[in-house]
Amino acid sequence: MTDDSQRNFRSVYYEKVGFRGVEEKKSLEILLKDDRLGILPPHHESHARVMAYRKEQYSDVLHALDVIRFVSDATPQVEVFLYMHRLESGKLPRSPSFPLEPEDEVFLAIAKAMEEMVEDSVDCYWITRCFVNQLDSKYRDFLPQLPKAFEQYLNLEDSRLLSHLKACSAVSRLPYDLWFKRCFAGCLPEPSLQRVWDKVVSGSCKILVFVAVEILLTFKIKVMALNSAEKITKFLENIPQDSSDAIVSKAIDLWHKHCGTPVHSA
Repeated sequence: MTDDSQRNFRSVYYEKVGFRGVEEKKSLEILLKDDRLGILPPHHESHARVMAYRKEQYSDVLHALDVIRFVSDATPQVEVFLYMHRLESGKLPRSPSFPLEPEDEVFLAIAKAMEEMVEDSVDCYWITRCFVNQLDSKYRDFLPQLPKAFEQYLNLEDSRLLSHLKACSAVSRLPYDLWFKRCFAGCLPEPSLQRVWDKVVSGSCKILVFVAVEILLTFKIKVMALNSAEKITKFLENIPQDSSDAIVSKAIDLWHKHCGTPVHSA
């Protein structure tokens, strides 16, 4: 992976199945059939078989949910993805009317954001599933440490701002789930979110800390003017979207400043 802002997590996904330098929004099915691109990746036939298997598995799981009347044509696509994931994980509830677990809310938020980035439903499901599984496995032990790391780096960048948050009893009430569990899904718009997720998929979820720090630094004047934890949290959960790209760029700079040239690890 490079740090080119134009690259994103979809680039990683497509490269892993043998495609480089192509428009990510074209589905894998089209790419596999489009000889005009002149792309002849190694083990081309293996990639075709793997993708065919994934499509077949997707159809089988979807059919199973339809048979047991867990989904219908009216079920939102992201909820279909959730039930597919739960079924494949052996955690499907007895009824779709059962209340959602916290991890379900995380999955839905990530799936909803992914829908805006990936056009093909099969690709979208598999990428969402792999992304969530990476968070649950590779980063399981590290994610709970991110709020403390956030406090540490914010103190280094602006101790006065951190003191204000502490004075308002806001530090423990910041939207950490939105930032670190949902990886800013529902907080940042698609182009900015892609750049953040690129770093997460590449192997470092610490970028999430620096995005959170930069959000506070960018909106310092607004946050300093708020005098309660509730008001601060509400604002941070709904930050203005027009500064997102600059926030991510500055967050990446902070990441390099404090971590050097990051080796892709947590």
